[in-house]
Amino acid sequence: MLQSLRIRNLALLEEVTLDFEDGFTAVTGETGAGKSILLGALSLLAGSRAEKTVIRQGAAACEVEAALFFADAGKINSALASLDLPACEEGMLVLKRSLSRDKAPKITVNGGLATLGALQSLGEQWIDFHGPAEPRRLLKEAAQLELLDLFGRASARLAAYQEAFRAWRSLLAERARLAAETRLPEDQIQFLENQLMRMEQLELTVEAVESLERDFQRMSRAQELIELSRTLAAGIAGDDGVLGRVAQLVREARQLEALDPASKMLADRLSCVSVELADLGAELAGLGQDLVFEPEQAESLQTRMNAWLELSRRHGGNVRAVCAAREDIRRRLEIQGDIEGTLARLDRQVVEAEKEARQRAESLRLVREKAARELARTGAKAIEPLGFRKSDLQVRLTSVSELGPSGDCACEFLFSPNPGEAPLPLGRIASSGELARVMLALKTVLADLDDIPVLVFDEVDANVGGEIGGVVGEKLAAVGSRHQVLCVTHLPQVAARAAHHLVVTKEQTDGRTTVLIESIDGDPKARIGELARMLGDRSAKSALAHAEELLKR
Repeated sequence: MLQSLRIRNLALLEEVTLDFEDGFTAVTGETGAGKSILLGALSLLAGSRAEKTVIRQGAAACEVEAALFFADAGKINSALASLDLPACEEGMLVLKRSLSRDKAPKITVNGGLATLGALQSLGEQWIDFHGPAEPRRLLKEAAQLELLDLFGRASARLAAYQEAFRAWRSLLAERARLAAETRLPEDQIQFLENQLMRMEQLELTVEAVESLERDFQRMSRAQELIELSRTLAAGIAGDDGVLGRVAQLVREARQLEALDPASKMLADRLSCVSVELADLGAELAGLGQDLVFEPEQAESLQTRMNAWLELSRRHGGNVRAVCAAREDIRRRLEIQGDIEGTLARLDRQVVEAEKEARQRAESLRLVREKAARELARTGAKAIEPLGFRKSDLQVRLTSVSELGPSGDCACEFLFSPNPGEAPLPLGRIASSGELARVMLALKTVLADLDDIPVLVFDEVDANVGGEIGGVVGEKLAAVGSRHQVLCVTHLPQVAARAAHHLVVTKEQTDGRTTVLIESIDGDPKARIGELARMLGDRSAKSALAHAEELLKR
């Protein structure tokens, strides 16, 4: 959910901070007042491209910032992780974008620098625009197929198909790679065998390699370590070591204890220090003895270390990379033993895997065909009250020549607003108002399934009025019960249905024009006055009475 939006120096708007609530929010104002600025700010945060001309005249830069809350941030965090961006903290996604006249644009997501492409990718996760020239997600065939699968509850069959599809494609790739390989020369085979033998002579685990490196380090610097340990041992327990002085101090402490029994605890502590020093001196003296390596032991350690260093330089510098190289060498040597037999085995596996994938694709297509008929019927019912009494909505499935990640068919939504006209893809509907109403109807049908939280409608009431305007308002309110809806509207019947209301006005002072956006949720009188203005005259008693009646409904 969009929680807050801050806009600074965008077009004619100097600065505004807006808080948003759940449900349906209407955005109203006189024609030309600047309502598109609000939608433009959201579009910028969704990743739309922008020219520097959007910067307010006289300002050095414009800036848009939004905070969104996700009760379940799993999906958005996955998207953020794939883009190498910081995850949401407590479900909050913070987007910020600035455009400067003389500096490079800057985008941050949760405080991390991001690209425009990343912003566009995230925009598809949280907002969907329906209006002229907006990137409407439902116009994309991939999104239409995704929504059809949601409507048909086909996610389990889709997952099963995709698993089979990936297995088939993996076998095809392996078969192609192997077929491209030629038999290795004898000397290269011998080289690989020697490499494998050297790898298998080493224990290739992180713990074993760390132990080898630690022992080699001790052996390499044994003489230095022996001398240091002897010096420390002599300093503690030698003739002039601190242990002798501490022993004398212990004797004096016991004399103090005889004179003052209360000092016994101090004498005991000093005695413990003496014992600890004696143990420490003995351990340091023994450490030097442990650092003496037998010639055979030193030679073995040197040989294993040399082998490890050579393998790590050749294959990547860490245990995981060397282990991966070992498995690759094993595989290559195994293949050399029977290339033709391996290819034949892979051919059989490819045939079986393709058969399995096609069977699952067919099962998925049957579910989609049934869902397409039901979605077309349900969608047509939802569209009819919006001024399309004899329209035609179709959900068409078409076969594809090759299996793809989504199956063996594609999906396309087609619509004809008038009888006698052939249905066309949604993207080819001429009127933006018609398209917005179709989208609204589909959203009411798919509201429980589509997980895009923020929906923006512009010109949804174009070329409608009267009772149909009221139906549009009802539909928006219905979608608003499951999504956060923002709608720019010129119809009071639509605005009256909104749970929240923003008004956009334009002021001219000192030769400058400024756009203002303010909420009138908490001011019933202001809201009635705005509805009356939309009805024709905010000062007319009839308009005020009508506006009050619309709100009561």
